[in-house]
Amino acid sequence: MFMFQRLLEGRPEGLCVRLCTLAFGLGVSFASGLPASGAGAEEAHAIAMHGKPAMPADFTHMPYVNPDAPKGGRLTWGVLGTFDSLNPFIVKGLAVQQMRNYVIESLLARGNDEPFTLYGLLARSVETDDERSFVTFHIDPRARFSDGKPVRAEDALFSWQLLRDHGRPNHRQYYGKVASAEAPDPLTVRFDLAGANDRELPLILGLMPILPKHAVDVAAFEETTLTGPVGSGPYRVTAVRPGASVTLTRNPDYWGRDLPINRGLYNFDEIRLDYFREANGQFEAFKRGLYDFRIEHEPLRWHDGYDFPAAKNGDVIRDTFKPGVPQPSEFLVFNTRRPIFADIRVRQALTLLFDFELVNRNYFFNLYSRVAGYFAGSDLSAYGHPSDTRERELLKPFAAQIPPDIMDGSYRLPVTDGSGRDRTTLRAALKLLSEAGYDLDGTVLRNRATKAPFTFEILVTTRDQERVALAFQRDLKRAGIEPSVRSVDPVQFDQRRLAYEFDMIQNRWDQSLSPGNEQYFYWGSAAADNPGTRNYMGARDPAVDAMIAALLEAREHTDFVSAVRALDRALISGFYTIPLFNVSEQWIARWNRIERPEATSLSGYLPETWWSKGQPQARQAK
Repeated sequence: MFMFQRLLEGRPEGLCVRLCTLAFGLGVSFASGLPASGAGAEEAHAIAMHGKPAMPADFTHMPYVNPDAPKGGRLTWGVLGTFDSLNPFIVKGLAVQQMRNYVIESLLARGNDEPFTLYGLLARSVETDDERSFVTFHIDPRARFSDGKPVRAEDALFSWQLLRDHGRPNHRQYYGKVASAEAPDPLTVRFDLAGANDRELPLILGLMPILPKHAVDVAAFEETTLTGPVGSGPYRVTAVRPGASVTLTRNPDYWGRDLPINRGLYNFDEIRLDYFREANGQFEAFKRGLYDFRIEHEPLRWHDGYDFPAAKNGDVIRDTFKPGVPQPSEFLVFNTRRPIFADIRVRQALTLLFDFELVNRNYFFNLYSRVAGYFAGSDLSAYGHPSDTRERELLKPFAAQIPPDIMDGSYRLPVTDGSGRDRTTLRAALKLLSEAGYDLDGTVLRNRATKAPFTFEILVTTRDQERVALAFQRDLKRAGIEPSVRSVDPVQFDQRRLAYEFDMIQNRWDQSLSPGNEQYFYWGSAAADNPGTRNYMGARDPAVDAMIAALLEAREHTDFVSAVRALDRALISGFYTIPLFNVSEQWIARWNRIERPEATSLSGYLPETWWSKGQPQARQAK
């Protein structure tokens, strides 16, 4: 067996192909039919969506890590919600998302200081051509799964087929674009991308989770499971308390611990994920030291909730990060699948009725700003910018549906007087509602034809969401609208959100500086009625689909920016959401037993770069 393995790793031409066909018996067999190169093809240590990778081939570590971070200790996460599955690659169930990267690796790994650049991980190198009509990955012969079995091309082919046919909707969409795939030898996998017209697809395939063919039951893959998966990552699942906690333990035999991409990462011997069903209880547990850090999303709590003794005496440290990616933005989302929100004039009217100035002052201490669009705080945002020549060319077939003020950059979100009684916005909203077929009957807004009152439900799951919803409820009463606010636990909220069983919810979409295929998953027409996507509003707009296609085809950065801005204009024009606020900072609180690097990545905080400061303090029993 040892000699056979050496022959495979050396990849002698011809002999390797014959041996592998006999030894592995692939459903998609190793073949030498298509060449592994093409016009302009280069084998490289990394691949960037646009431009060149920032790190050279001989880099030793990433700039946002401490390469000498000590190993040891334990990191405890406090996670809001629950789980019933350890498989994050299927729609069914509520999965533990940390299985990705910590347990299951991909062929390439992100460089978090760049918009979208991937460096070698399971694959030691990547190869593509100028057209990106194919991509070839050369697997590191040292790569091993946690059970000791080698990672081979057959596992990459198996993972591609499995996720294409049985994975989440985004996986099926991405991997379905591949024309064909093959393995010229046991350590090489090649994907033919002819006709995809998607320059991001080689990177998407580089991020594909690689699952072991020998350890996955295909027949049961789409069912939830609490059995720890076999992966090639730095950690293994060692304990599971259903719905309550998961413990990951660092694999002492982890094959990739000395890779430059991993130096300074994954420093804890143990990672424990403790789940909490309720947000206030989760915060109280943090105050008692039952978990190590929390990502704070509530400005009220960040402003005046950290006055407990541990925060005052320095045992709890508060960090504020300003990442370089588009600002996360919160929205109230209309479910346009519901007849009551099908008319764009209704959505425009309700946007006018939301009193941001009042809410920001009274609830958020004026910590937030507000921008229409989905790429706030970056060059990708169209808000406030006139369209350029390329944008106008892209949007020309859809000019009738893009308002002139959105095209020329003069459109602004409504600004109230902050009193909660702004009459100008109220009159404008009632005019739009009348045009949509609704009239005031005394103090009740009714459908002109059916006389049914205008009412809907706002679904919330946190205290902050409830406060915003109740404030909006008061705003809407002035127009004769009586919405109900229903608070549910995080589990029910996620289930209803994924199944689109809501009228209105609060949601945020986190964006990168290199938006790509995931935009179809967020608001593409094909995702509108496919449960499990993030097209919560049910957008079905040919303009949106066309702009996503354009950004995927863009070769130059300037053309890419124009395509993303054109997408932003199409989305703003649809009035699918009410913009609530933009978050320009990341708020992290951590106990001082956890240390972090001085440098911060472009994407902000990264728990995988942290380490235990000396001996971890004893935790109280939960």
